[in-house]
Amino acid sequence: MERLRQDDPSHIGPYVILARLDADSTERTVPERRYLGRTADGQRTVLVCVPRIGADPSRWAIEAEGARRLSVPRFLGIAEVGGTAGFPWYAAPYTPALPLPAVLAAYGRPLPEETVRRLGAALAQALAAAHTQGATHAGLSPAAVLVTAGGPLLTCVGAVRAAAPDGVGRAGLPGLDPGCLAGELMAGGPPRPLGDVFALGAVLAYASTGHTVPERSELPPGLRTLVGSCLSSDPTARPQSAQDVLRALVSPGSDATSPQDAHPVAGTVLDHATVPLPGRVVAALAAQSAALLATELPSPQRPFAPAQKVH
Repeated sequence: MERLRQDDPSHIGPYVILARLDADSTERTVPERRYLGRTADGQRTVLVCVPRIGADPSRWAIEAEGARRLSVPRFLGIAEVGGTAGFPWYAAPYTPALPLPAVLAAYGRPLPEETVRRLGAALAQALAAAHTQGATHAGLSPAAVLVTAGGPLLTCVGAVRAAAPDGVGRAGLPGLDPGCLAGELMAGGPPRPLGDVFALGAVLAYASTGHTVPERSELPPGLRTLVGSCLSSDPTARPQSAQDVLRALVSPGSDATSPQDAHPVAGTVLDHATVPLPGRVVAALAAQSAALLATELPSPQRPFAPAQKVH
């Protein structure tokens, strides 16, 4: 939770804007502007998002509406899409959440391997469910992962599609972490499930090392083979589905690169459990919630009254 700047809006739709979600240090790799807002009567608090300055609002609005219609576990549930053609927005119910970069900042270092495995497995489950429905995330990155006490939520759905016209190279576009973009996407190819697998590998790398393009030696030994295969420039050398990644994360030592035996993994520890979080991260989530609850709505401005002439 960050203080508002002078260039931030005071209102978005029916919501009074209270704070920014993302820190200045990570803003360049967030494909949308994300705020915490509240209704004027103080009854509802939301996460409300708008396009980056300079983005094409019409393309962003199309992706926001598409994300609203998705019903995928662990994808952020968008409740409202609104605004104008030049200033669209969407809103989701607020729950205490930290972007993955803020999680590492709160913890003070990369996350333990077991936490990374559980976090990655939850994300892989979500991607596998989306791919089964014929949808791709097309925007997975550390900033797109919001970590809550109940596990991760995926945001920024469709960021790649919203960022550039079809057929145009996407490398270096504002808001997209180049380390999370598969080569075929950077060349302008359409988003496909194997691009999400590449991005998931980059997120696992980030959670394990603090950046999305690590040296193999930086990765925990138990994740080197999996992450290395996910980040292959050759799509055929990657795990062939998010389900394969899930299998490798919950069953260390399995062959993550084999397309064989692609049936869903059933009865994993993640079906009814949350991702255990380090104490410092839990404290940061609690601090965010407390700070937001303590934030008062700005007092309504009194109408300007001309000075009375004194006789």
